[in-house]
Amino acid sequence: MWVSGPKVSCEANGSSSLSLENPDAFSSCSLRHIYWKFRLLSEFYLRSAVIRFVFIVQGLVLGVYEKQPDNEGMCLTEAAAAFDRSISGKLSEMLTISGPPLKKGKSRIFFGLHQDFPSVVVVGLGKSGTGVCGKENWDNCKESIRAAVSAGCRQLQDLEVAHVEVDPCGDGQSAAEGAVLGLFEYDEFKTKKKVRVTAQPYGSVDSAAWKKGVLYGDGQNLARQLMEAPANHITPTAFANTIEQKLSPFAHNVAVHKRSQSWIESEQMGAFLSVSKGSEEPPVFLELHYKGSLDSGQPPLVLVGKGITFDSGGISLKPSSGMDAMRADMGGAATVCAALVTAAALKLPINIIGLAPLCENMPSGKANKPGDVVRAKNGKTIQVDNTDAEGRLILADALCYAHSFKPRAIINAATLTGAVDVALGSAAAGVFTNSDWLWERLQKASIITGDRVWRMPLFQHYTKQITESALADLNNVGKYSGACTAAAFLREFVTADHWAHLDIAGVMTNKDEIPYLRKGMSGRPTRTLVEFAVGLASEP
Repeated sequence: MWVSGPKVSCEANGSSSLSLENPDAFSSCSLRHIYWKFRLLSEFYLRSAVIRFVFIVQGLVLGVYEKQPDNEGMCLTEAAAAFDRSISGKLSEMLTISGPPLKKGKSRIFFGLHQDFPSVVVVGLGKSGTGVCGKENWDNCKESIRAAVSAGCRQLQDLEVAHVEVDPCGDGQSAAEGAVLGLFEYDEFKTKKKVRVTAQPYGSVDSAAWKKGVLYGDGQNLARQLMEAPANHITPTAFANTIEQKLSPFAHNVAVHKRSQSWIESEQMGAFLSVSKGSEEPPVFLELHYKGSLDSGQPPLVLVGKGITFDSGGISLKPSSGMDAMRADMGGAATVCAALVTAAALKLPINIIGLAPLCENMPSGKANKPGDVVRAKNGKTIQVDNTDAEGRLILADALCYAHSFKPRAIINAATLTGAVDVALGSAAAGVFTNSDWLWERLQKASIITGDRVWRMPLFQHYTKQITESALADLNNVGKYSGACTAAAFLREFVTADHWAHLDIAGVMTNKDEIPYLRKGMSGRPTRTLVEFAVGLASEP
């Protein structure tokens, strides 16, 4: 039953006022006055309890654009305008009297406007009609929708509203991504958890676009979940088991191979084994096959991800400060595996192979020592000058193995160097590629997702630093230009015409740069990899 209540307006970070009769005004000691005071208080608390109960049940997020010079009225979205008409213009009225016009990314909440939606959050979308911004290399409209919807959903989550309907704001996919990404928080090991919120579209929406956005968001959240998990819970074996479980609904066209150490040895992956031998945790080479194309002979897209489930640095030990974040040093493996899971959920008509060499990098009596020489799968020898440059060692063998599938393209992702963080920060993932064809498609995908990439140089200039080794064919580190020399090292294990290395160390975490992601591990660039696969699947 709906009990009508007062209309309340609250700013997102402000206070609220409630226009109710004051029961304390009835201060007479007569029995009659005591009776009426008790009755009024009872009705007040009953009404408050009902309102609080309904708040928990359902809320609504609506969008509003900044006022245009030639528009006198409110610039409501289509869904917001329809809602406003259903309540005789009360939303417009409340927006007008409750404060200045909403700016981009700001929100305002109203209570009691509609019996089906006791809590209504209105979010600012900025200027209408914006699109791709060449200077920013993303779509301003899509990013604004993601950020605004995320802010509205979180505000309702803080009120413990369990079900939220979301204005698609003209782009159902972006709205769904904003809701799903914005509501995620890793609290697996916390006793007190946030309310689990279900979000669905409000009003007229392209259901396919909404569903696609949910799958994109879920994919990135899977990567975030893996990256956030403590290293004693996501070991190489546990990582592989988690991905296998996530792919189980698609068993009809997905094959999962969890290769053991004996298989790794049989493949002569000496560089990978040299890293894994320092840990008590056994290595796993995770191999995923998604067959989405009706053409069994279609060359696959091969995704390779660095899977160091904890990186201490080995004998070249890292500083203890911040070392806990190295539980996410398998971010490359997390993003490529999550992208493949998402591709399977989307039923993309494309063949994809995912490869993830998984191990820990730990110091021990068996660990790599500075100056050791190891042999990679392709026969090249590597002088290990720094045991903390281990990611490129395990990727070297994985890249060699990737060529056995005669791939259409190879993309590897790795939290490889702090140098790329110095160069680009968290604005974009660095891309090193030997293919303009591949770069153009990756960049296009990143503009759509807002999870940007930036092309970095892969000059022969950098190769000299890693090929002038005193003891072996290659050094595993160069002296200068750390991100570029790491990419040059990987290129020594690539013969494919279309290969790209994504150094994602700079985008591993989110502080407050991406408004629709909470602080913590970001799961980037999962959606860009998925969008790239979507684009590739649409090509003849």
